[in-house]
Amino acid sequence: MVTTATIFVGEFFGTAILVLFGCGVVAGVTLSRSKSQNAGWVAIAFGWGLGVMSGAYIALPLSGAHLNPAVTLGLALDTGEWAKVPVYIVAQILGAIVGAALVWLTYLGQFGNTEGPYLGIFSTAPEVRNPAQNMVTEIIATFALVFVIVATGQNEGLTLSGTGVLIVALLVVGIGLSLGGPTGYAINPARDLGPRLAHAFLPIRGKGGSDWGYSWIPIAGPVVGGLLGGGVGSAVYSMI
Repeated sequence: MVTTATIFVGEFFGTAILVLFGCGVVAGVTLSRSKSQNAGWVAIAFGWGLGVMSGAYIALPLSGAHLNPAVTLGLALDTGEWAKVPVYIVAQILGAIVGAALVWLTYLGQFGNTEGPYLGIFSTAPEVRNPAQNMVTEIIATFALVFVIVATGQNEGLTLSGTGVLIVALLVVGIGLSLGGPTGYAINPARDLGPRLAHAFLPIRGKGGSDWGYSWIPIAGPVVGGLLGGGVGSAVYSMI
């Protein structure tokens, strides 16, 4: 039975593992004296996808495995169930902060041997800083994420077997490879905000600023994209 407590526990631990693996692969690729240094974008995309898969399998029996406020909002728009949305989102953000802090602890020696700034390990940043373009990119990528999640949710067999989790994990890899280049594909407000908060308060020498001027885009873009994905998905599959 899904309760407020199981939702919080599932989303907290699931999102923490997602961010631990996701930010962890970025740290490994970025920091010097890491065995995976310079492994490249493909490694990052698969690291995030496997993080989603691992976190989702943890959370699935407890909370349904949203792990993302954009997914939570999109599914709420699809189903009309809004009462527990705040519990999902609070747990996701707190889990993301903890996951980012664990990445810092894991790579503590490498942080000490690599010159900053380090924000790119924790949060996203655009290659071309154009707020309108960056916003559109995040909306499109998150729309694709949530629309496919709504679509897979129509197949009861995928839901019961847990195969839907694997499909979504591969979807995240695909989004990273195809749509992630312009902004680093936040597609998840908690994934960006939680690690950005961790970056702000962790005692990392030479870490640089947390770029709060950009921080609203990886929140607003995924929220809009998630709502659009949930709304369009609901309209399309209501025809069945």
